[in-house]
Amino acid sequence: MGIPIRSGTTKRQNEAMRLTIATFVGVVLGFFLGVSFPTLALTRMNLPSSLLPSIDLTYVDDNYSKITTNTFWDAWASFRSHRSKRNYTEVHKLNDSKIWSPTNPRGAEMLPPKILASESDFYLHRLWGMPHQDLRVKPKYLVTFTVGIDQKNNIDAAIKKFSGNFTIVLFHYDGRASDWDEFKWSKKAIHISVRKQTKWWYAKRFLHPDIVAPYDYIFIWDEDLGVEHFNAEEYLKMVRKHGLEISQPAIDPTSSYTWHMTKKVEGSEVHKKADEKSGWCPDPRMPPCAAFVEIMAPVFSRNAWRCVWHMIQNDLVHGWGLDFVLRKCVEPPHEKIGVVDTQWVVHQGVPSLGNQGQAEKGKAPWEGVRERCKKEWTIFQERMAEAEREYFQTRVAIPPNSTGL
Repeated sequence: MGIPIRSGTTKRQNEAMRLTIATFVGVVLGFFLGVSFPTLALTRMNLPSSLLPSIDLTYVDDNYSKITTNTFWDAWASFRSHRSKRNYTEVHKLNDSKIWSPTNPRGAEMLPPKILASESDFYLHRLWGMPHQDLRVKPKYLVTFTVGIDQKNNIDAAIKKFSGNFTIVLFHYDGRASDWDEFKWSKKAIHISVRKQTKWWYAKRFLHPDIVAPYDYIFIWDEDLGVEHFNAEEYLKMVRKHGLEISQPAIDPTSSYTWHMTKKVEGSEVHKKADEKSGWCPDPRMPPCAAFVEIMAPVFSRNAWRCVWHMIQNDLVHGWGLDFVLRKCVEPPHEKIGVVDTQWVVHQGVPSLGNQGQAEKGKAPWEGVRERCKKEWTIFQERMAEAEREYFQTRVAIPPNSTGL
């Protein structure tokens, strides 16, 4: 009867020993885990409280609870290996130090310069895969049209004159962007729709130089141009050959034109000057006899556009008068501004945007728009004259050896 009693006592002693060993092993393992991951607690403690509500903890728990044990141990091993290659204390101090880079763009001085992405583009990206694999081809040029649906067939014909080297942007002044889906090219175009706005309103807001920086040339065109005799790639060959920074295609002399400078010259590749009416050009190297293109179909180099964009006034939406001062953005203007004769267009003179005005005091919508254009031209001239006068007065007032700004 004594043997069974001794056997039961031995079993209880063995169980107690296993429990003690398991507890000891658990404590040791927990200690080493804590030593191996000190940054986990630090990271949690250093998170700003304002950030916590934005973290979906349920999502984290549901997704990361599925990580396998092998994955966990692989990550741990990788972490320890990486940590051994650097001085953790030094890196921690660097992260806590303040950054101030005064050469960064305004407002970004607290960022390390290498993280800055100051320029953008109109390139379309996928929602999957690796970012560097998104673009098989990066278009080198940009063309924009400010359009209404009534001119869709004309725009369709125009777009076909621009190769795959062009990003296409349509500004819709009638709000009907989705009505262009019938065209295959439209699915890859950028559509920006705001009712009753001009192309210069759009250009000031959506064609910032840092947005269009990847493009060598920027075409900012009206919708009523016939392009039967125009090819964009051949046009740019002439632009490069003759060193033009600001240009336009010549206007067919049988169509609507205002200035002789823009009229097609037979037998010429490019012309940079023209004879106007008597008294219009006191200086033959000044607009409208030279250094001049119209605002209906201008083409700008990247550098020229950076200057012109800053000259466009935010509240003057029609751009009247701008063509007379484009010369201020290139040097020498009578050499860098010209009209390409080998690639010409027909100005159809469709007053579609004029009809977007509002009838007032017995005047037709287009009459109100025309009056606004003339007023803006006067305002722009006055602003430019005042700005130049103030600049030169300030320069004269500052002594040559002054260190003042």
